[in-house]
Amino acid sequence: MNTRHIRHTQQARSALGRYGETLAARRLTASGMAVLARNWRAGRSGEIDIVARDGDVLVVCEVKTRRAETYEHPMAAVTPAKADRLRALAEHWMHTHGGAPPGGVRIDLVGVVLPPRGAPVVEHVRGVA
Repeated sequence: MNTRHIRHTQQARSALGRYGETLAARRLTASGMAVLARNWRAGRSGEIDIVARDGDVLVVCEVKTRRAETYEHPMAAVTPAKADRLRALAEHWMHTHGGAPPGGVRIDLVGVVLPPRGAPVVEHVRGVA
């Protein structure tokens, strides 16, 4: 595989992820949540796709976007190791943003499936880890 093909594939995957995150942010906002940050990085520790507020709860949201004909379903993407990493990132966010909110922290997942035709399917699951 040549480097041009690899670069194109990475750019396409990145664009797919950004599109899914935009759809996820819209879904969260439509459900009454306030999006505080997107793609928040904690140095080399990782990234939180979306940080939001749901009332007095801080929500760390992982977004997984898949084409319908490829890979596993997005909801299978939060492994125990990923959940641990998200918890650690939530702790880092709270440490740098004034501590824990009164309602605590919740980890959510938004799965976006893009069918070959028709509208994307956006599924929001609260409290996955």
